[in-house]
Amino acid sequence: MTKSQVDVVWAALEILDERGAAGVSMRTIAERLSVRMNTVQWHAKSRARLEELMADAIIGGASLDGLPAPGRERAAEIVRRYRAALLAHRDGAAVVAGTYAAEPATLDLAEALVGALLDAGLPEREAAWTCWSLIYLALGLTQEEQSLPERFEGDFDLGERPALRRVASTLLANSFDERFEFGVSRLLGL
Repeated sequence: MTKSQVDVVWAALEILDERGAAGVSMRTIAERLSVRMNTVQWHAKSRARLEELMADAIIGGASLDGLPAPGRERAAEIVRRYRAALLAHRDGAAVVAGTYAAEPATLDLAEALVGALLDAGLPEREAAWTCWSLIYLALGLTQEEQSLPERFEGDFDLGERPALRRVASTLLANSFDERFEFGVSRLLGL
């Protein structure tokens, strides 16, 4: 049976979900699809291209249907869906953060987010920079959440750092959803 680029990407995402980013290779995809490696390379061309295609497929999981009308609320919902799409795949944020995918789903999400910010009345430069800030918030926080979810369990020696000691319980909490919503509300003035 002939395999397509879509087959290669979906096989890569299945492997990503099972083994993490380190487990995805042209060889493991070829084995998954029961094809030769040159078939995978024909569709993906290189590891970098494969990662771009995977990133776009991950971002494509963020539906842009049924969004609220007001610009700021729409922007907040878009970035929530973006984060949910990243979280839907093991190491999803690491894959997306490691690429600069100018692919259809990525561009559609960026268009919707910038459009929402412009509709909210932000000047062009501020809309562009707020878009980047929201994306960076989602990527960074999600990468942290996916990479080391148990990182602060047990004792954590802060040494002689009084400011950190004062906020330690909040700073070290695994409150990813709350931290994300706090950042979104601050960036969007909600």
